[in-house]
Amino acid sequence: LTAAWPRAAGFAGVSGTCKTTACPPPRLALGGAFTAPMPTQPRRRSTASRAVKSADGAVAEQNGADADSLRQLADVTSAVDAALGTILSESAEGAQAPVTVPTSELRAKVEVAIERLSTGLLERETEVRLLLLSALCGEHLLLLGPPGTAKSELSRRLNRLVGGEYFERLLTRFSVPEELFGPLSMRGLENDEYVRQTAGYLPTAQVAFIDEIFKANSAILNALLTLLNERLFDNGNQRLEAPLMTLVGASNELPESEELDALYDRFLIRRTVAQVSNAQLSKLARLAAGRSDGPTAASTADGTSSFAEEKGSAHHISVDEFQSTPSKAYAAVDVPDAVIDVIVAVRNYLQDKCEPPIYVSDRRFMKSIQMLQVAAYGDGRDEVIEADCLLLEHVFGNRPDDCHKVKAYVIETIASDPGLQQAEMVFLGLFGRALRLLGSNSNASQAELQEAVVEAGSLAGLLRSRHGSLVRTLEAGFPELQGSVWLSESAVAAAVQGLSPQMTENRRKVEELLREALVLQSCLERGAAAGGAAGGSNGQLMERMLPKRLKQYQKGIANASAAAPSG
Repeated sequence: LTAAWPRAAGFAGVSGTCKTTACPPPRLALGGAFTAPMPTQPRRRSTASRAVKSADGAVAEQNGADADSLRQLADVTSAVDAALGTILSESAEGAQAPVTVPTSELRAKVEVAIERLSTGLLERETEVRLLLLSALCGEHLLLLGPPGTAKSELSRRLNRLVGGEYFERLLTRFSVPEELFGPLSMRGLENDEYVRQTAGYLPTAQVAFIDEIFKANSAILNALLTLLNERLFDNGNQRLEAPLMTLVGASNELPESEELDALYDRFLIRRTVAQVSNAQLSKLARLAAGRSDGPTAASTADGTSSFAEEKGSAHHISVDEFQSTPSKAYAAVDVPDAVIDVIVAVRNYLQDKCEPPIYVSDRRFMKSIQMLQVAAYGDGRDEVIEADCLLLEHVFGNRPDDCHKVKAYVIETIASDPGLQQAEMVFLGLFGRALRLLGSNSNASQAELQEAVVEAGSLAGLLRSRHGSLVRTLEAGFPELQGSVWLSESAVAAAVQGLSPQMTENRRKVEELLREALVLQSCLERGAAAGGAAGGSNGQLMERMLPKRLKQYQKGIANASAAAPSG
């Protein structure tokens, strides 16, 4: 219109200047030259009429093209809205479905064991779970905290749960190896043999508790390190296997000398135990007075407990089950790449980006993965999930405050959803490919178009599945966290608070990307159905519906051209 109407207006202006029906005839000018004859008025009107008709035709043609484009735009928008509405409805319905909690014989026993170990204790839900997990893993637990916080009580309860040989000792700076490993055999010395009487000492125990563990001197350390890691004890010229399942170490302070670093690293799971909070002091007083509302009596003032484990019951975890669980878990539980990526990212962050750096040994890194397998197996699952990585706050870290750094980064990594970023990169690649296939000068084959349609449909299917998962997670209150036997209620609440904002934003981004993927798929399907005849119009339609992606594509092309070396 802007090109046609000015021409018509100009012609109308010229015709308006002529007042007569005819112009003067040609006349002879000075010097014998003829002046240019002026056309007659009827002829000028004929030229203007043809221009107006030409402009009207162009306008009509443009209007027709615009109407067809608008009709295509409306058709695609309607189809995409309908498909997206169906997907959103399905996701909402899926979120209302009952949450299925994994079940297994071991999970049922773990739940009962946690309940029995927690009876009569306040604010020790996490410690009880970590204690049981370390026993199932065949690893050791370190409890850091002031005296009188039920550290020794926890280990005694575990011993009553297991029902095996138990050893307990308090170390001082003057402790000697005989206190842990048994006295020298007098009869052996008579026979020139340097052997110990180990019965009833640490080399024969299945569950052990050593208080003030970091007061161990060099005379104790060498034998203790081998016993903790390899489960071997050198008695004279013989190397004996030790039946130790787990050792609970307690300390009021962290190790100060470097020679204790190896001992510190032997404790895979570490937990700082705090006093009972002020809000729970009244309950603690009632427990001390024997006024517990629970089914069994409470802890007494000297730290002992009167709860009794019913050995031989259907829910009792036997010693054989404790010892065989790690090998069963390693064989039955898979660790997906997404979980491995989270663990690797956490370690790299702690050692390379965290200030000050937090060292994570290769042994600790490998054992952390095996611990997550046991956790998943005890939870009744056949694969580790990203939510299990929240347990790493008790594994990675050298100082009490490090657990907060680990936890915050794990939550940030899980919530960031790297799969969403990868999906967006795949979409941008498909968008650029679709522009080339649907361009006005494209000679794309039907096979190429169909292949692009299939890839766009696959991307839309992945986004659809991810959207359903996010909606189900958010609407159902994070069922994977709620269903874990290893996370206490306070740990779940803290994780939900950290994950919810970012995952809500991820849900919105997935919906936007899903809509764009459906538009891309629809335009490619229309181009394939037309056999390339209307490829250009579908390409223009896609550009019109996805202007933000078009700018991204054009910017990427411009940047690539600028970065390319000149000839």
